[in-house]
Amino acid sequence: MPSDPWQLQRFVDAQAPVYAQVLAELAAGDKRSHWMWFIFPQLKSLGRSSTARHYGIAGRAEALAYLAHPLLGARLLECSALLLGHGDRTALEILGTPDELKLRSCMTLFQAVAAQLPVFAAMLRQFYGGEPDVLTVAALDGAP
Repeated sequence: MPSDPWQLQRFVDAQAPVYAQVLAELAAGDKRSHWMWFIFPQLKSLGRSSTARHYGIAGRAEALAYLAHPLLGARLLECSALLLGHGDRTALEILGTPDELKLRSCMTLFQAVAAQLPVFAAMLRQFYGGEPDVLTVAALDGAP
């Protein structure tokens, strides 16, 4: 059995029963169900609920492992690309509140650890005028 030091299987398990629905909602530009925590994860330190903390990313190393995971990294890129297809809508219109804030945190996190992948910067530009989430930036400044 392969090692999973970051317990990334928790994301795989959470996504499995809902991923087709997630894709449909993102393609339609209309999020209706509850999956934000494990599709667009943010730093654990930003989470308030037990669910947000459970699916929170500990720091840079876990974010890199998430991206390197063959299923999770590909899905994050796929879901981000679907959102980028809605250039005529805001993140708030697509995701609602507070999920538009969670998306900004997620994109800031992954842009910080994988600047070579243009999708994260593109998401920040399209939906947030290129401005990263200041709380994520501050948390990353003190995280490994």
